[in-house]
Amino acid sequence: MTEPSSSDIAAYVLAHSSPADDLLRELAAETSAAFPDAAGMQISADEGQLLTMLVRLTGARYAVEVGVFTGYSAICIARGLAPDGTLLACDVSEEWTAVARRYWQRAGVEQQIDLRIAPAVQTLQALPADPVIDFGFIDADKPSYPDYYEALVQRLRPGGLLVLDNVLQGGRVLDPEPRDPGPLVMRQLNKAIAADDRVEAVMLPVRDGVTLVRKR
Repeated sequence: MTEPSSSDIAAYVLAHSSPADDLLRELAAETSAAFPDAAGMQISADEGQLLTMLVRLTGARYAVEVGVFTGYSAICIARGLAPDGTLLACDVSEEWTAVARRYWQRAGVEQQIDLRIAPAVQTLQALPADPVIDFGFIDADKPSYPDYYEALVQRLRPGGLLVLDNVLQGGRVLDPEPRDPGPLVMRQLNKAIAADDRVEAVMLPVRDGVTLVRKR
């Protein structure tokens, strides 16, 4: 994973961002203990705070998340929604999202989250074509990012915001001959987003790279 330039800078960034609360810290610890081989998929505390802030700044009432894992990012998004807001959360794992459900209940956001256990492309393509999505977050299997992006951008309202995680792929987007498809697909998508005249975009070197996409 691409990280800040040193461990000292990483610690400084966290120390000067609003901290995760006890519940989120407990969720992160349980995830690391229960799923050590997959724990790296969980967003960091500073990225979680960024999500909450972006949702609030967008004034979002309807959000979509692709890739739930154990529910950390969903809590961060739900906390930023308007009181009557809804988060459509897409994942394929009952095991991971069982942890998420417990923490959503404890966080008091379970009523705002509509969890769909199915391939996310199917869930997204089944949505009405109307541009009603205020906020989207993609953090799932990298080869499917182009499909997720297109399905969400089509349904994003003007002024709506889409956030893509892991757009740097640990720096492997710079590899001319990557050994797995993720970096190649991501490099192609990054180029396509920069040229997409439906949106304006900025890529930020936050953790493993975050791209913010605003619908024109």
